Amino acid sequence: MFSRKMIATAFVLAFGASQAAMAQVPAGYPADYAKIVDAAKKEGKVVIYSATDTKAAESLVKDFNAMYPDVKVEYNDMNSTEIYNRFISEVAAGGATADVLWSSAMDLQVKLVNDGYGLQYKSAESGALPAWASFKDTAYGTTFEPAVFVYNKRQVTGDEIPQTHADLAKLLTTKADKFKDKVITYDIEKSGVGFMFITQDLKANDHFWDLAKALGSVAVRVQSSTGTMLERVSSGENLLGYNILGSYALVRAKKDPNLGVVIPKDYTLVLSRVQFISKSSKHPNAAKLWIDYMLSKRGQTAVANDAKLYAIRSDVTGETTSAELTKEIGKGLKPLAVNADLLQYLDQGKRLGFMKQWKESMKK
Repeated sequence: MFSRKMIATAFVLAFGASQAAMAQVPAGYPADYAKIVDAAKKEGKVVIYSATDTKAAESLVKDFNAMYPDVKVEYNDMNSTEIYNRFISEVAAGGATADVLWSSAMDLQVKLVNDGYGLQYKSAESGALPAWASFKDTAYGTTFEPAVFVYNKRQVTGDEIPQTHADLAKLLTTKADKFKDKVITYDIEKSGVGFMFITQDLKANDHFWDLAKALGSVAVRVQSSTGTMLERVSSGENLLGYNILGSYALVRAKKDPNLGVVIPKDYTLVLSRVQFISKSSKHPNAAKLWIDYMLSKRGQTAVANDAKLYAIRSDVTGETTSAELTKEIGKGLKPLAVNADLLQYLDQGKRLGFMKQWKESMKK
């Protein structure tokens, strides 16, 4: 027989446990979100494949763990093309794979979702995103990152600093001797984000092939790592970088007196790192917590102020936010929508045709 004291104690413990679960349900979320939190605790971890540098993501992982200490984050940092290939291989083999894929190669992410690899999940935070930033209630944009030019401030000065894509083409054409072997960009055969940027340039720039030929005339160098490219421009090994991820470049430029950054004035492509939950996820509830955290105002504030990746939500304030970039650039910004239009140059025929013409342009 239970005594009144035992019943009271049991009630207090049960109430306390309920309150603890509810305390982790963000304000404005449905009450039954506590079930997702509890299920995620039982799963115990979330596996993430990401193209975001571990160093940049550390603050996000730490803050997520502050909210959900019972959910361990297994974070795997790799190249955007590697994420795609590894995930496809693991799913085909029926083995363990990522719960969440988070990549700057927007087109490859949309392709995976379009091909049925994503778990549909309408985030409670989706209404706070721009209309263009979600796809099939499955894939979500998380950042607002400009594609920029970078230059060595010691050796490229004054009128040589290109302000538009046309300026860049003219500079390389008129000063080919100075910039021979001194311009660098992504290796579009190895870098998913590099290929996406260059094909989106083709859509945005009526004189794209003139720029491509100008790059070819100076024997443009290629590299898959943004960090390596920034290092080479800073050191003077290269003098200019084209289509570089602005989030990384702008952060480095604040600490590096040799590195200059130009946000193009004619148009600026804006990338958004896309995340989705794998349909093969072994920790789907933990994955939902991560998706929601990344899209929440708290998560987006960490994206902007700690990771310095430019928050996509317009209600997040600060220097590295979409609101600030929009104020600075205005109509010249061209955000790449998270939709099936990104798949155009993943069609094998179109990809091969583009690559053939690109290689022709690269011939001196």
